[in-house]
Amino acid sequence: MRYWKLSAAVVLAAATLIPLPAVAAPADNGLAHLVADYRTRVPGKYTADSWAPFAKALTAASEVADDARASTSEVAAAKTALMTAAGDLKAADEGTFQTITNNTFWNDTNGNPIYSQGGGVFKFGDTYYWYGVHYTGAELYRANPTRKYDGDVTFVSIPVYSSKDLVNWKFENRVATRSTGVGSGANLGGAGWVGRLGVSYNENTGKYVLAVQMWHTGRGGHGVLLLQGDSPTDTFDYGYFQTQITNSPTTGTGDQTVFTDDDGKDYLIFSNREGRSRAFVAKFRESDSLRIEPAVQIGYNAAGREGNAMFKLDGKYYHAASALHGWNTSVTHVLESNSIQSGYSGEYTLAGTEMDYSHVTQTGFFVTVKGTKQNTVIFAGDRWADFAWNGHGYNQWMPVTRTGARPQFHSVSQWQFNVTTGEWRVGPQNNYVLNPDFQADRIIVSTLTGWTNFRESGASSIVTNVDGGANGSRFGLRIGASSSYAGGVRQRVTIPAGTYKLGLHAKTSGSLSAAQVTVTDAAGTSRTLNVPASSGWTRRELTDIPLAAGTATVTIRAASGNGYLFTDALSLVRTSGGTQPGSRYEAENAPAQCQGTIDSNQAGFSGGGFCNGTNAVGAYAQFTVTAAGTATIGVRFANGTTTARPANLIVNGTTVGTVSFEPTGAWTSWSTKALNVPLTAGENTVRLDPTSADGLPNVDYLDVG
Repeated sequence: MRYWKLSAAVVLAAATLIPLPAVAAPADNGLAHLVADYRTRVPGKYTADSWAPFAKALTAASEVADDARASTSEVAAAKTALMTAAGDLKAADEGTFQTITNNTFWNDTNGNPIYSQGGGVFKFGDTYYWYGVHYTGAELYRANPTRKYDGDVTFVSIPVYSSKDLVNWKFENRVATRSTGVGSGANLGGAGWVGRLGVSYNENTGKYVLAVQMWHTGRGGHGVLLLQGDSPTDTFDYGYFQTQITNSPTTGTGDQTVFTDDDGKDYLIFSNREGRSRAFVAKFRESDSLRIEPAVQIGYNAAGREGNAMFKLDGKYYHAASALHGWNTSVTHVLESNSIQSGYSGEYTLAGTEMDYSHVTQTGFFVTVKGTKQNTVIFAGDRWADFAWNGHGYNQWMPVTRTGARPQFHSVSQWQFNVTTGEWRVGPQNNYVLNPDFQADRIIVSTLTGWTNFRESGASSIVTNVDGGANGSRFGLRIGASSSYAGGVRQRVTIPAGTYKLGLHAKTSGSLSAAQVTVTDAAGTSRTLNVPASSGWTRRELTDIPLAAGTATVTIRAASGNGYLFTDALSLVRTSGGTQPGSRYEAENAPAQCQGTIDSNQAGFSGGGFCNGTNAVGAYAQFTVTAAGTATIGVRFANGTTTARPANLIVNGTTVGTVSFEPTGAWTSWSTKALNVPLTAGENTVRLDPTSADGLPNVDYLDVG
C-alpha cells in the first residue's frame, strides 16, 4: 500500500517523462456498424422479456467494438450474440398490414427502381436484406416493356436493400460491382455471366458470405464465386472461386439459391449445369463458409429443372423448381422431406400454381416468416420479363401456406401482409381472374392455361392466343374462325361475396353476332358485358356486379360467320361489400362451444382466452361461421406436448377430413393449421372432434378467409 502514497506532483512528473504507448483504433470489422444500427432501437416498441437480453448483448458488443485488442473470434461471438438477440426481439404490438402489389415495377423507399433478380432475402438480426443482380436489360425493359431484350444480361452490380416489413425496401449499397475482384487479377466486369445468388452468415468468422454463379474465361470457366463482407451492407471482397462441387457431374451449377436452416447451418440448393436433371443440397463449410462441401443428390428429373430453391414450413423441407424453359414460366415442382439431405418424396405440383403457371413466374426464392400467430412462406417468383416478354414487373411475391398435408400457393395480384403476426389477406385491388393477360403459355397454343374451351356449334378450332395484345403486351386471346362458329373459353375462380367490377381490353374484326363476357356466381346469377365492334383495342367495363361467395365462372363467348373477338387484360375486382377476408371467430365468444374450460394462463393467445379442452375422445371445440363455398380456414392452436393430437374435421354434422395438431414446442408457442372446408350459404358449424384420449390442443380461434 505504501506505493500509493507518492505525491500527485511526482506522479505527474513521471507521466510527463515516460512516453505512453499509442492506443490502436478499433479495427473496421463490421461490429461497430452493427452496434450503431442497433442503438437506434427503442425499448418501448418491444416486450420487456425480449428487450432485456438484447440490451445485454448490445452492451457487450459495444465493449468488444471499442476494444482494439479484441480477437477475431471475440468479434464474431459478439456479432452472433447481438444478431441472435435482435432476431429474438418481439414487438409490443401486433404490427400492421402492408400491401404487396404484383404485376408492376417496384421502387425503393427513395422512389428509385429496384433492380434485383436471381437473388434472395435473408434475415440477419431483426432486419431483412434483399440481394440480387442488376442487369442492363432490366433498365431497358422497364423503360419500354413492349418487346424482348434477348440475352441482355450485362452485369451492372449486386445491390442490397433492407426492410423491417418485407414491403418497404431501402437501398443500402452495391455490395459488388464490375470492379470487384474475383481472383487472379480478374474482376466481375470481365465475366460472361453473373447471377443466382444468396448470402449466409458465418458464426466462426463473423463474415457474411455471398455465393453467386459466375462464368469467367479468365478464371477457368463456370463456378461458384464466394465473396465476403463484415456487415450485411458492406462492400464485399473476394473469398474463393469454386469450379467443381463434389458429386455434381458438371462444373458450376445450373440454378442455385442459399438456404439457412433453423440451426444456422447454410446450404447451397442447386442443379447440375448441363441438363439440370439432378437436384442437389450441399453444405457450406462451417469454419468459414468459403467452400461448398460434397453435394447430396435429392431428386432427379430427366426433363431438367431450374430455379432451384428451398423453404421450410412446419418442420418440413420443400425443394421447389420450375420446368426447364429458359427464363419462362411454369408450374412449380416440389420434393418434400423431413430431413434436409435425405428422404425426399417423388415430385408433385405445388397446388395453386397450375392455372397461371405460378402467377406467370418461375421459382426465384422463398422467405419463411415465423409470426406470432402463424407461419407464412413468401414465394418470390422471378419474372425475367426482359428476356421472355411476359408481363410487367420482375418480382412477383405470393403467400404459401400449409393446407392439409401439403403447401398451397395463393395466386394473388395484390395482398396484404403483417410481418409481426405472419398473417396475410387478399388486397382490395386483387384481380380474381387467373392468367388474365394470357401470358403464361409462352408460345402459341390452342388451349390456354387456366381457361377451358367450349364449343356450341360450327368450327371446332376457334381459340388461340395471338402475337400482340393490348398496350404492347406479347399475347392476347382470340376467339373466331373463317367459317360459322359459336363458343369460347371459361374459367372458374373462388371469390368472396361483394360488389365487383369486370373489365377488359377488346377489339373485333369481321361481323360478330355475339361478343360478350359473362360472370356467373355460385347462386347462378349472371351479368353480361356485351362488347361492341371496334377495330382497335378499347377498354370495356361493367360495374356494380353483386356476386355471392363461392365459385364464380367467367365466360368469354363469341359467335359469327367469319369474325373474330380479341380480348386482353381481364380483371374482376371487388369494389365493396362482404366482410374482409380473414373473419375471425374466437373460441371464448358465443356461439363457439368448448368441451372444457376457457383459460388465459398461457401467453400469446388472442382475445380473452382460449379453449382448453378436456383430455378425452370427443371433447370438441365448435365454431359457427358465415360463408359459402369452399373456404380456407386457419385454426390457431398450441400443443406443448411431444406428440401430435389428431381430430376429425366435422362440417355441418358431416366428417369431411382429419387433422393432426403437431407439437408446437410449448403451450405458449402458437401455430396455425390451414384447412380447406366445404361451406354452404349462411351459417355453418365447424367442429374439431378429438380422436385420442389426449383430446385437442389448446385452441385460440378460427379464421375464415
